[in-house]
Amino acid sequence: MHDAPYYRLQSRFAEIGRLDEIRGILDWDQATQMPRGGSVARGEQLKTLAQMRHRLLSEPAVGDWLDEATELALEPWRLANVRAMRHMYLHAATVPSALIGALTYSASLTEHTWREAREENDFALVAPALGELLALVREEAAHKAEALGVTPYEALMDRYDPGRGWPEIERLFGQLSPKLSLMVERACEGAAVPPPLPCPVEVQRGICEAVLQALGFDWEHGRLDESAHPFTGGVPDDVRITTRYAEEDLLPALFATIHEAGHAQYERGLPETWRGQPVGQAPGLTMHESQSLGFEMQIARSPAFSGFLARLIAERLGHPTETVRSVLARRLAHVQRTLIRVEADELTYPLHILLRTELERALVSGDLEVADLPEAWRDASARHVGIAPENDRSGCLQDIHWYSGDFGYFPTYALGAMVAAQLVAAARAALPNLDRSLAQGDWSDYLAWCRAHVHALGSRYSADELVSQATGRPLGVESYLAHLEARYLARSAG
Repeated sequence: MHDAPYYRLQSRFAEIGRLDEIRGILDWDQATQMPRGGSVARGEQLKTLAQMRHRLLSEPAVGDWLDEATELALEPWRLANVRAMRHMYLHAATVPSALIGALTYSASLTEHTWREAREENDFALVAPALGELLALVREEAAHKAEALGVTPYEALMDRYDPGRGWPEIERLFGQLSPKLSLMVERACEGAAVPPPLPCPVEVQRGICEAVLQALGFDWEHGRLDESAHPFTGGVPDDVRITTRYAEEDLLPALFATIHEAGHAQYERGLPETWRGQPVGQAPGLTMHESQSLGFEMQIARSPAFSGFLARLIAERLGHPTETVRSVLARRLAHVQRTLIRVEADELTYPLHILLRTELERALVSGDLEVADLPEAWRDASARHVGIAPENDRSGCLQDIHWYSGDFGYFPTYALGAMVAAQLVAAARAALPNLDRSLAQGDWSDYLAWCRAHVHALGSRYSADELVSQATGRPLGVESYLAHLEARYLARSAG
């Protein structure tokens, strides 16, 4: 058969896709249900799974099939699938199987130890494990950098945001950082801290479930659980999201749930025809974060939808609607330098990403050693965020990423925020009645727009191509800065 190389690839990557789905469920279980004593066994399971996947992906025959398939006259979706396959193949073929196994096992144990260290507020408990994991990550980065012709940090970034080099990120961050710092300075002047919204956990859970319903969350193909760090896992047809509750304040759990719902809706909206194939996945985490941040920051915090939230919260808590509306409006307009990234307001949020990007680049390059991380975090937090943590839990232990081996991930959060602003501006231009719908808790029009312009296209196009097609211009900082100015500074000036 003329197209035989392509169909061999399609079959092979379907098998790899099923292994990835199994890994997704095991990761979710580890974070939500697995007892502490299961960590060593789970590490061995994940190691075996990763090595099986690596063997299937890095076999020399796969490279031959890719070369042959590239010469075929394939239709656009299949051509895009071959491109995405080659990207996965290059990342796998450059790293020895033994290193893949060691990395997976080390990441599993380090993540489990991190949970204990975070609970005990003691970085020293996880520092040795993180040091071993980082050594393996550096080795992986060196292998990939040589093969891909990029720097070690760029090689790690490429897993999460394919094709984007550090110079572009440096340019975008360089345009964002000084303007953002001035905006934060202005917005924080004389701002009184608004009160929290205390709420029993069971009531919070009910509110989060009701909001997920408004967002169109498919309970037949998804669920909401608790974990130490909110995340989205599972697979597109069985998507698992988590949040974390604190009785002293409802809003962190509520907006973490909405954030993860953005990820979940992206997964559910990916092209069903291409399930299990690389082209059926998102083209990197910048686009994924654009959906979660678009949901959480851009749409859910808008005056229109926050009115719906106020009515819902007031009903569940038995408070007067106007009282809740007033508190919520003050909370969502309030800008304050805080320590916890996932609880930061929209204006200060990118400062947390600049901090983490700086530190992880230094860790990968060897300019920063693990033992010095807590102090380096305090120093960088003071410079970027304008406030320094007094303990490890609110400093270098607050995020799970490094302890799971995910170095090179953090830039996608800030890039995703830029993409989100640009996409939402385009959606608003196309949907003049959007605020009217949101005020009633109806996300269907916005979700349909996201489905058509982002979700259903999978990796048919690159992230930058998707942004340009959906918005009419390449990715930049202008829409993001304009949005922040209008929401936080024009309002306070008025």
